[in-house]
Amino acid sequence: MNEDPTVGKPADSSVPLHPLLAERWSPRGLDPEVELTDKQFTALFEAARWAPSWGNTQPARYLAGRRGDEAFTRILSTLSRGNHGWAANAAVLAIGVTRTVDEEGEPLPYGEYGLGLATENLVLQAVSEGLVAHQMAGFDREAARAEFAVPQGFEPLVAIAVGARGTTDELPDKLREKEAAPRSRKPLSDVVFSGNWGDPTFP
Repeated sequence: MNEDPTVGKPADSSVPLHPLLAERWSPRGLDPEVELTDKQFTALFEAARWAPSWGNTQPARYLAGRRGDEAFTRILSTLSRGNHGWAANAAVLAIGVTRTVDEEGEPLPYGEYGLGLATENLVLQAVSEGLVAHQMAGFDREAARAEFAVPQGFEPLVAIAVGARGTTDELPDKLREKEAAPRSRKPLSDVVFSGNWGDPTFP
């Protein structure tokens, strides 16, 4: 066993953060035995449903399945080869879809932003339940559209795996190295400016 799955990688932040934020990261080593309760499964998408959105347009939609059901298998089939192997151990797989046009067929502003907010709610709800979530760009959007008959005016944007941490024993060496690597972010001085662009608020 390569690691203790109960040990996380808390954020090395400049000031203390809420535990939901500090403990959130995106492991690939998932426990293939853990299942979500009906309540936990529902809570993921209830959390997403209550995310803020531009003008309360609520653009986020999800395709969702639990390990062992048909929807899970169909979502898994759309994942890239690099994600397919480890994501099969997830308790839940989902694809986040954003609405791109309104009822009149006009472009819907901030749809991607709305889906991002909703999905972060979903992820943090998972963390609050002692679970983990990993968001993926590595999936075939058109395959997902065809597999689930996603209509025009909606765009699949992200795949999400939710489950419980397991070991990294079965991961390829490259992914095992990523799993063990420390988390890092750009310093605040590169992210937040006051006055002119590039003048750091937090030197």
